[in-house]
Order: sequence, then C-alpha cells, then structure tokens
Amino acid sequence: MSNPWTRRQFVAGLAVAGAAGAMPAWAQTAHSGEEAVRELMAGNERYVAGKLTSFAEDLQILKEKTVSKQEPFAAVLSCADSRVPVEIIFDQSIGHLFVTRVAGNMITPEIVGSLEYGVAVLGVKAILVMGHTNCGAISAAVQAKEVPGQISVLYQHLMPGIKDAHGDVALAVKMNAAFQAKLLRESSTVIAKAIKDDGVKVVGGSYDLASGRVTLVD
Repeated sequence: MSNPWTRRQFVAGLAVAGAAGAMPAWAQTAHSGEEAVRELMAGNERYVAGKLTSFAEDLQILKEKTVSKQEPFAAVLSCADSRVPVEIIFDQSIGHLFVTRVAGNMITPEIVGSLEYGVAVLGVKAILVMGHTNCGAISAAVQAKEVPGQISVLYQHLMPGIKDAHGDVALAVKMNAAFQAKLLRESSTVIAKAIKDDGVKVVGGSYDLASGRVTLVD
C-alpha cells in the first residue's frame, strides 16, 4: 500500500507540530562557543524526544538563503558511519552546521585545514569531535585487525588515543573523541588563537546509536 503523505504534506505537518515550540536557532544567534554547544545539545534533546523542528521551514526557502553564503554556528567532526546523520541528530538544517567526516573521527592535516576554514572564515563558535557506539574503525584498531587496502592507515591516527582502553571498544570510542579534540586544540595555531581570543569551544562527544543521545566526554 502506498504512503498517502506527500513530502509537502510531511513538511507542513512538522510545521504544525512545531508551531508551539521555538524554531532551532539560526546561525547568527550563537554568539559564543558555550551558546553554540548548548544549541547542539538542545537540538539533540529534541531529536531524542522525537520533536524535530528543523524541517518546519520550507527547504526551498533555506536553499535560497544559503545559495550565496554560509554562516554555520558550529562545526562537527564525525565518523563517516552511515548511521550517524549529523544534521538530523542535532535537529539542524541547511546552513547550520559545518560538517567534516572521516572513519574514526580523527584529526589529519586535511581535517585540521577544513576546521580552520570553519573557524577563521565562516566564524563557527564551537567544534564538536564526535565518536559513536559500535564504531567499526575503533573496533578494528583496538583489535589490530588485518584489513585490506589502505584501511590500516587509520590505525596510526587512532592508536595514541585508545592505547589505554585495554580492548574496551566503548571506552575507546570516548577516549578517542576526547583525544582528538585535545589534539585539535593543541595542534592548530588558528584554532588555539580563536579559543583564546574569541571563546571558541572545542569539545569531544559520543553518540549512542541505540538511544540517539550525544554525551560530551571532555
């Protein structure tokens, strides 16, 4: 049996459902790193509660607002895992988040350069380095598994942060997120200056696939 709801009806229904609550903050409303982190976590609470508001505004309008520029309020470095839809789990829409993704949510020169662009050019107020439960990259690194192709190059970036996890994958996920966030704070002169001068926040977090909840780990 076909679904009688069209996409427009679905969006309209979400708009009605969210009418009594506040719309998610647009990029310019996050004036500090702490406010940006709070908005991320508030959006995650809406997601966990099944009360998304980010799709209530017509997507065509959002596209028109962002076609010539972007003003995200936060950046997220996430694992590439397909079960971690960053904008959805923080109840944010087009133009709100500057997202970089790589298996194991690890810091590399390319990732650092991208996040520096987010801070220096786009003006993001916070960066969240986010791991997740049941992470395949972390699990493989913890077990030092033999893997095909160039997958093993991930290990050199992951092992320093998880060497004391003693085989506990769940712990290793949190340790890696905290380690990568610390590495980002200390290895980038651009981001370190933004932290000192502008109050930009760089924090680690872990996303639970089962509950949908994000927990800060710093």
